[in-house]
Amino acid sequence: MAQTASKMIPLGTKAPDFKLRDLNSNQTLAYDDISGEKGTVVVFMCNHCPFVIHIIEELVMIENDYHVQGIGFASINSNDVDAYPADSPDKMRDFALRYKMDFPYLLDETQAVAKAYDAVCTPDFFVFDRQDKLVYRGQLDDSRPGNHIALSGSDLRAVLDGLLYNRKISENQKPSIGCNIKWKK
Repeated sequence: MAQTASKMIPLGTKAPDFKLRDLNSNQTLAYDDISGEKGTVVVFMCNHCPFVIHIIEELVMIENDYHVQGIGFASINSNDVDAYPADSPDKMRDFALRYKMDFPYLLDETQAVAKAYDAVCTPDFFVFDRQDKLVYRGQLDDSRPGNHIALSGSDLRAVLDGLLYNRKISENQKPSIGCNIKWKK
């Protein structure tokens, strides 16, 4: 299983805007549509990546815990769906239904949004504050497929708690590790 680490773009970066089709609602959504009153999580992911499959249930629990507190969530699939049919729109709908994802699952067909965010792997997490400035880019936690560390979401949860309770968010952040985004040729 190939491993790619997320790029650590500068903290304070403004959230790039987008307009993408949500496969859960079949609506086109922009960043403003998904942003939360107290912060926003954007995660690049896909259906077939073992790293995503490993964390998806914890991610759904985190969204359930924090969405009601004013944190917006969206996931974006930027993979080349022609080369990787397991990530096709129909399979995205099935994946979202199977894992009870109540948050948008957006399709980045042109891959322009992944490039704007400098996303490189799945999962790749970006957290923005209420002014849409980047406060976190990194991992969910230390758990990886096969490393026998229990999932907790501790890194992401600590950042979201920081946003909610006005705590200082550490700038010492570990990159996410996952499969590379499948770029179009």
